[in-house]
Amino acid sequence: MSVALAVVDQVAEAAARAGDVTAVRSVRLRVGELAGVVPDALAFSFELACAGTLLEGAELVTEAVPGRARCTPCAHEWAVGMPPQLTCPGCGGTRTELLAGRELQIVDVHWEDGHKHSTPHPPTREPISEER
Repeated sequence: MSVALAVVDQVAEAAARAGDVTAVRSVRLRVGELAGVVPDALAFSFELACAGTLLEGAELVTEAVPGRARCTPCAHEWAVGMPPQLTCPGCGGTRTELLAGRELQIVDVHWEDGHKHSTPHPPTREPISEER
């Protein structure tokens, strides 16, 4: 729920800064496989968090980002999967760098402004902050 509330807050702030926004139609997020977010739970929470706001009725579109790592000694790259495999399958090394999979970003937002059309807008702030 805290992630959904943070998304709603950030989109509402961006809409307020833009001015003349009458409704938010969709929000697209990149969600890494290792971000600790369950997509179905996020979708449910997002609907609740949007109630009574400018985002009420907005569609949440999530784009899954698979986890990827690279071995520092041998430079081998692999999909880490779930649960994550952080030991290099090429050489067995344990010094690895996580390349992708922790993302939690607002990619874009579509809203209607006073001109009665849907306008795509770039991300507000990235990554999504849960500090509120």
